[in-house]
Amino acid sequence: MNKRFDKRILLTGGCGFIGSHLVKLLVNKYPNYLIVNVDKLTYCGNLDNLKDIENNENYIFIKEDICNFDKISKIFKEYDINGVIHLAAESHVDNSIKDPFIFVKTNVLGTVTLLQAAKEYWLETKNKYENKMFYHVSTDEVYGALEMDETKTEQPYGNTFFKETDKYFPHSPYSASKASSDHFVRAYHDTYGLPIVISNCSNNYGGYQYPEKLIPLIFYNIVNEKPLPIYGKGENVRDWLYVEDHTRAIDLIFHKGKIGETYNIGGFNEWKNIDIVKLMINILDENLGKPKGYSEKLITYVEDRAGHDLRYAIDSSKLQNELGWKPLVNFEEGIRRTLQWYLENMEWLYNIKNKKK
Repeated sequence: MNKRFDKRILLTGGCGFIGSHLVKLLVNKYPNYLIVNVDKLTYCGNLDNLKDIENNENYIFIKEDICNFDKISKIFKEYDINGVIHLAAESHVDNSIKDPFIFVKTNVLGTVTLLQAAKEYWLETKNKYENKMFYHVSTDEVYGALEMDETKTEQPYGNTFFKETDKYFPHSPYSASKASSDHFVRAYHDTYGLPIVISNCSNNYGGYQYPEKLIPLIFYNIVNEKPLPIYGKGENVRDWLYVEDHTRAIDLIFHKGKIGETYNIGGFNEWKNIDIVKLMINILDENLGKPKGYSEKLITYVEDRAGHDLRYAIDSSKLQNELGWKPLVNFEEGIRRTLQWYLENMEWLYNIKNKKK
C-alpha cells in the first residue's frame, strides 16, 4: 500500500492550528503523498479541524504521544516514512511560565524522540538518507527581543530584524524549549548527517486558531462584550503572518530548501498589540451592527507578562531571494478573512470554550 505513494510524510501536530492548515494543503495538493498525522490531541488539538479531508485515501490520523519512542519507531516502519514535518509543540508562553516541565518534555524530548527514530529507521533502509528530509518548524522567539526605535510611529518599529545567523537569546521557558529543540535538530545533522531543515516563523493568525491566542481571544470577548485584556500598555510589537502564507512557505522549504539550512518566515508586517485590538474593534463593531468604537470601552490593561519581549520582527529575505517565496495576504485583508471565518464558525469556537470548562 505505502509504496504507491512517492512520499510518506509523518506530520506531527496536524490537528492544531498551523498543522491542520498544512495537512489540508498537502493532502489536497499531493494525491501521490501519504500524510500520516500524529497528534496526541492535547487541549489545543482538534479533529474537527480536519473533517473535510479525514476520509481521503492519502491521509491517516494516529493519536499518539511523540515522546513514545517505541510507538513512533513503529510508525516509521509501518508506513515506510521518508519525510518528517515536525510542528507538534506546546506553544503558549503563559502556560510555559506556569508549568515549564511539560514544555521541556514535549518540545525537547519529543523532538529528540523523532530525530532518533528517523535516524535509526532511515539508516536501516537501502538508500539510507537519500531522498529523506526532517523538517523542524520553530519560532522567532528563540532569538530573544529586538530594540524599539521610540521615534518611529509606524512600522517598522525598529532598525534591526531577526536573521538566520543571529545568536539565540530565549527569554521564556517556551522559547528556551524551542531553542533547545533547534539545537538538537542541528546536532543530529552535524553528528549523524541527518538531512534537516529548520524554519523560524513570526506570529501566525487565521481560522482554527485556539482561543488562548490574542486574535481569537479578542474576537470572542468583543462578540460577548467581555473585557479585552491587554498586557502592559499594549506597546509590544509582533510581525504577523497569515497562516496560509506560512503553510505555502513550509511546502516550498520542504521541497526546495537546502539541507542543513535555516529559513526565517515573516510577513514584514509589524503591529502593536493595541493597534490590532483597535482594528478588530472597528471591523467587528461594524459587522455586528454596533456604533463605531463601541467596544473600545472593553479594553482592559493588565499586569505585563513576566519576561515579555517588546518587539519581534523577521527578516525573511533569504527565503524570498533563494526560494522565491513572499507573503501574498496583507494584514488588513487577512484579519478581515480571519474575523469573517470566526463569525461563520461560532459553533467551533463555542465548542472549544465549553470543552475548556
